[in-house]
Amino acid sequence: MKIIVAGKGGAGKTTVSGTVARVLSQAGETVIAVDADVNPMLGISLGIGMEETERLAGAREALQAGEVEHQPDAEGIVTTFGTMAPDGVQLVVGSRMDGMDSGCLCCGVTPDRLLRELDGEGRVVIGDLEAGIGIVTRMDTGNIDLVLVVTNATSKSIEVARRAAASASSRGADVLVVANRIGADDDLEAIREALGEHDIVEVPEDDAIRHADEEGLAPLDGPRDTPGMVALLGLGERLAARAAA
Repeated sequence: MKIIVAGKGGAGKTTVSGTVARVLSQAGETVIAVDADVNPMLGISLGIGMEETERLAGAREALQAGEVEHQPDAEGIVTTFGTMAPDGVQLVVGSRMDGMDSGCLCCGVTPDRLLRELDGEGRVVIGDLEAGIGIVTRMDTGNIDLVLVVTNATSKSIEVARRAAASASSRGADVLVVANRIGADDDLEAIREALGEHDIVEVPEDDAIRHADEEGLAPLDGPRDTPGMVALLGLGERLAARAAA
């Protein structure tokens, strides 16, 4: 199964991506997490820490120093330039590198190309996208199984989510809306009004998740019985059931 997580910057895509990836792996799925954001921070939400996250973001620069060999395909990129995160999630950063050779796959690979070429058969590939809908619009029809569209209750976040959902649907992907940081009934109603044609999962505002983000920690390594974490764990278990089926 191949999943991408889209939405406006600051909506909580990375928190959702990292938590769901680990829950899927805990459920027995083989999981590859692709950080496709221009500011790659998925490692933080997965629990590898800031130092390893920064190292991973620059891993392919070692090519220019002749420290590692070039890789001819997507699987080689994951193996050579990725790292193992908690619960056995394989993490790789998909952003371009400085001084790239566009004729070489591992030097010039784009996040959308890496996501396209990684096979989701028999495993779960989950991509944490850059803000907006750019990568969604560039994905091939039929290449993505599910798009998690993360939105807050602000008008700008909802509009980006609406366009992301429409683009995903036009490419044959299922859409599941994650209404994140919901603090009042009015918040959820605004999201339902714009995106009610899709299934919506509510994730309540949660101080424990906010604190983890501020401290650079994985929310899953903190309390799991808070409202937001219960909702995210339920989302991960739902996706695990779908992957198993």
